[in-house]
Amino acid sequence: MPPSFRFEAVGVVRSPFKTPEDVPVERNSTSLGFDDVRGEIEVDPAFADGLKDIDGFSHLFVLFAFDRAAEAKLLEKPPFDDQVRGIFATRSPRRPNALGLTIVKLEGREGRVLRVSGLDMIDGTPVLDIKPYTDRDRKDALRTGWLAKYERR
Repeated sequence: MPPSFRFEAVGVVRSPFKTPEDVPVERNSTSLGFDDVRGEIEVDPAFADGLKDIDGFSHLFVLFAFDRAAEAKLLEKPPFDDQVRGIFATRSPRRPNALGLTIVKLEGREGRVLRVSGLDMIDGTPVLDIKPYTDRDRKDALRTGWLAKYERR
């Protein structure tokens, strides 16, 4: 049996999206339409020291819990596609471990609150970790698999 893990949230998302249904359906893997969506990541006081030097980064990876996702599925038909896909080939929240990963633009910081744009999470979503996005993370030869036919160029 695989090991189980326990995580402690380091913060919480403050978002204009109040329910899963409020979040627009993702149709495009490179231009998600979330660029103008602004919100905040409020870091718990116990983890505030971990924000030291974060101000110098333009973008952040945010690892979060899909705490309100429906039951996990291994196969799912994305809402804008006509085929069933493996869950690991989608960005669906109905995952075996209900973990989400997104990239946000850091607009500013006020104490332990990060003002961000590009937000695609629901208000109150638990944040598990925050990491800087760097040049090393950018890949010029990005392939987007079955999603390529939905990309806007």
